[in-house]
Amino acid sequence: MRNILVLGAGHSATYLIRHLLEQAQEREWFVTVGDRDGELAARAVDGHPCGDGVAFDVNDAEMRAAQIEEAAVVVNLLPQHFQSLLAWDCLQHGRHLVSVSYKDRRMDELERDARRKGVLMLTEIGLDPGIDLMSAMAVIGRVQEAGGVVRSLESYGSGVPAPEVDANPLRYAITWNPRNVAMAGEQGAQYLEHGEIKIVPWHQIFHHTWRKEVAGFGPMEAYPNRDSLSYRDKFGISDAETLIRGTLRYPGWSETWHQIVRLGLPNENIAIPNLERRCFRDIVEMFLPRSVSGSGVEGRFANYLGISETGRIMDNLRWLGLFSAEVLGIEGSTATDALIFLLERKLALPADGRDAIILLHEVIARYPGENGREERITSTLVHYGEPGGTTAMARTVGLPAAVAIELLLAGELPLTGCHIPTHPAIYRPILDRLEAAGLSFDETVEPGG
Repeated sequence: MRNILVLGAGHSATYLIRHLLEQAQEREWFVTVGDRDGELAARAVDGHPCGDGVAFDVNDAEMRAAQIEEAAVVVNLLPQHFQSLLAWDCLQHGRHLVSVSYKDRRMDELERDARRKGVLMLTEIGLDPGIDLMSAMAVIGRVQEAGGVVRSLESYGSGVPAPEVDANPLRYAITWNPRNVAMAGEQGAQYLEHGEIKIVPWHQIFHHTWRKEVAGFGPMEAYPNRDSLSYRDKFGISDAETLIRGTLRYPGWSETWHQIVRLGLPNENIAIPNLERRCFRDIVEMFLPRSVSGSGVEGRFANYLGISETGRIMDNLRWLGLFSAEVLGIEGSTATDALIFLLERKLALPADGRDAIILLHEVIARYPGENGREERITSTLVHYGEPGGTTAMARTVGLPAAVAIELLLAGELPLTGCHIPTHPAIYRPILDRLEAAGLSFDETVEPGG
């Protein structure tokens, strides 16, 4: 019996864990779920005879080594900064790693040793990154096989409440790790547009938006996502004049969150003494310069950021709880910890509501051998969660990773080293299985660029 070690039992892990457990007996797997909250891990396993939920401290080297040594494959659903730590231990014990986090420089440094050890370290195998990369590669591959060249690729991902859900003024719901929402944009972004590099610093991400139409959703706002330029070589489209990877939200989200970022609240570096005994109004006051005048915290906040104290943005922030005098009473030590508390409490998906994920690719291809003919390819995936049940986010993050694990343990992923799912040996079989499971793209092709 082979052990699969799943690390992380939060929002995005539920479908993956259940999917693995459903197959465990037939495939002779045992699924160990580790989370810092041992009770959460146990609930995720739900008493299944082929699984166990354990308390897991990723910073405990002895515990890490003991669990990884017993696993055939380690599945990482923990925050990005733990990925290289787990990868190093997997390398030492000769174990495969499947991770939904972005590949970074530290993973690249393990490439040669991973090949020597004969292990696969597969990252970016969730929804975004994950399905977006694989589906984009499928379109690119078809264009190139037909002798075409990709001139432009715009690729967008989103996880939002379904259009009929109107539960809060921000039109958003937490269906994945709230820390990733609180710290979104922390690395800034860069992309390529009409041959020119555009760089967006972290504090301007949510001010740097543009409109995108999505069928069934109407106008959405897009903002750039991390480093799009790094995907030119990964996608094999070094001649592209435009390459943008972006995120979609309902209109109004970015103008509100931009003010939270401008104030500096997404901050994990400065510890706030006695955070549990403070209210959010106290925290906001800490970020306001002494020189700013105004009537109370709200007036000073509005004056400092140059926004109307009676406008929609301030109404949204009041609703979120930014000026609340209620004592937080939470564990944690930073402003980000307090933000996460607000997000989880105020932006929960309604009990009878459903979420939706959107992936949208817009490709302009040129066929030089055909008098410069151009075509515009639009490829869209919209998937809805179950009202009051499994979220679309959990399913679309979990299923690609689950399929990768199945293929890996069956000996059907004949690769070693550090990869993202842009290799045809990875994306072709996974996309086939996703389509069979109902995750398929609608595609239109029109003449012209």
